[in-house]
Amino acid sequence: MAQTFNVVGWFEIPVTDMPRAIRFYESVLGYTLHYQPVGEEEMAWFPWSDEGSGAPGSLVKHDKHYTPSTEGTLVYFSSPSGDLANELARVEQAGGKVLQDKTLIAEDIGFMALFLDTEGNRVALHSRG
Repeated sequence: MAQTFNVVGWFEIPVTDMPRAIRFYESVLGYTLHYQPVGEEEMAWFPWSDEGSGAPGSLVKHDKHYTPSTEGTLVYFSSPSGDLANELARVEQAGGKVLQDKTLIAEDIGFMALFLDTEGNRVALHSRG
């Protein structure tokens, strides 16, 4: 029998201003990020656990290899509060922009929303309620 696992093992969100990006994500999601310089890169890790679902990840600043974008891969954050409307309400006051309000995907899947972070990345939120 094949082992089941989440196919995403790690994600990285490009940033150009690490302190600003940390403030934004901490304000919107309510987490404390762990700042860690790694060689030529600056990273700020989102909290993670070895148990449960989802993939760990970080903000990353590296002038040569990382460029924020509204195109391409889309990262979905699970709503820490259980209702993404709570986190979405903090996006604009934290310096971002709501691109798509809370929208029902399907009854058995839940809701999603899109926002632009302070660095110019398109990011999504998901919740069941």
